[in-house]
Amino acid sequence: MAAAPPVFRSSFLSSQPLPHNHSSTTYIPTSIRATATSPDQPPAAPLKHRRPADENIRDEARRHTSSHNFSAKYVPFNADPTSTAESYSLDEIVYRSRSGGLLDVQHDMDALKKFDGEYWRSLFDSRVGKTTWPYGSGVWSKKEWVLPEINSDDIVSAFEGNSNLFWAERYGKQFLGMNDLWVKHCGISHTGSFKDLGMTVLVSQVNRLRKMNKPVVGVGCASTGDTSAALSAYCASAGIPSIVFLPANKISMAQLVQPIANGAFVLSIDTDFDGCMHLIREVTAELPIYLANSLNSLRLEGQKTAAIEILQQFDWQVPDWVIVPGGNLGNIYAFYKGFHMCKELGLVDRIPRLVCAQAANANPLYLHYKSGWKDFQAVKAGTTFASAIQIGDPVSIDRAVYALKKSNGIVEEATEEELMDATAQADSTGMFICPHTGVALTALIKLRKSGIIGPTDRTVVVSTAHGLKFTQSKIDYHSKEIKDMECRYANPPVQVKADFGSVMDVLKKYLLSKDTKLH
Repeated sequence: MAAAPPVFRSSFLSSQPLPHNHSSTTYIPTSIRATATSPDQPPAAPLKHRRPADENIRDEARRHTSSHNFSAKYVPFNADPTSTAESYSLDEIVYRSRSGGLLDVQHDMDALKKFDGEYWRSLFDSRVGKTTWPYGSGVWSKKEWVLPEINSDDIVSAFEGNSNLFWAERYGKQFLGMNDLWVKHCGISHTGSFKDLGMTVLVSQVNRLRKMNKPVVGVGCASTGDTSAALSAYCASAGIPSIVFLPANKISMAQLVQPIANGAFVLSIDTDFDGCMHLIREVTAELPIYLANSLNSLRLEGQKTAAIEILQQFDWQVPDWVIVPGGNLGNIYAFYKGFHMCKELGLVDRIPRLVCAQAANANPLYLHYKSGWKDFQAVKAGTTFASAIQIGDPVSIDRAVYALKKSNGIVEEATEEELMDATAQADSTGMFICPHTGVALTALIKLRKSGIIGPTDRTVVVSTAHGLKFTQSKIDYHSKEIKDMECRYANPPVQVKADFGSVMDVLKKYLLSKDTKLH
């Protein structure tokens, strides 16, 4: 089939960056517009190109395939970029290096550097808010930096990403004396957490491997909730079996029901996350089940796009601080990687300082940081309302330490009372956040009180999951039913008799407490 005329090609197909006001629409020539309207009429609307009615967006993408020389491969984590001693194709099923260390996805930076920062900024900006497959996704709009060699037809996407960057105006002013505080709501996503960003990449690659007849029957993960929700949803979309190992009685019902509803094979195991992780690694070594935990570095390629997206939403201006909750610790490295790629490829000239926030009941990274990065010691994770980061032996500890050192980063912790109070405070200003975001906000509160983060520092708190997944913790807090916790910001309902006088008395008392003009 002949290539589409240039006027019909979408901006992402161009070999050179297009102006920011470029649109893949067909405009009526000036001479025609002039004769078609009178001086009193507005100009005629542009004629929009539409694909044929019997063609879907995947079909359209097949017609618009383009070639490039970008590539990526697995290499040992923190390997010399110039070394060729050990590397693997992304089409190989491999999770660790020969020495047993972590792997990383290394992109051909020389090929990417043939295009300057302005090219990449314009290209990424041109794809935002579109329905063009697969670039309507916040992840796949950066496809060249994620999985450059995958065929778009193999991609499994729910158009994840492009999540809200929320100006926390009242919270920042009232509780922190800050005027430039932002919350990146990664939980406003297909399955309600940031895990969608990585899972679209991993399941897409599995889809490709299965089409190549690789020995992959299903995909498995150990999970504290959010990973299993994302895995089961994307596997269900692609028709791939998913297997989930969950720690029994340690996740919320809202998290448990997601993989069940999406048809996953769920094993509830009488252990904690670390025990589930140990078992899934043993099982995937023996059975044709692809490992989906963050030991697998493919997921981090999707998660790093949230960092790129933050820069994009600030019109490519770099914030001063980015605070990320940390459990298995892949996400803090993913954010570093996204920011670092933007700097290396000329989109920005610096990276923000990173803060990793941990629950005090599961704080091995915090203890490692406070010891001056001496020998790392895993801990037995205690129970925390921030259940998704209830991890004592994180897989990505080396990645996290590397990211924090490279970004002049900090690690903070939050007790259960601190994180629940911070969550309640944030909710009282119109947010509805998860406990993990409460951990990150607690870190911010401590860094503001110590003066490390200033009142005018542009700061982004990463909210990793939707508050609706954790409603029981909020119910318990506002009911003041949490043992040994004051719940000082609880807002329980007021019991009132069903008569006008009683209701009026209660309302007058409430209004008087809010407005002194009524005294």
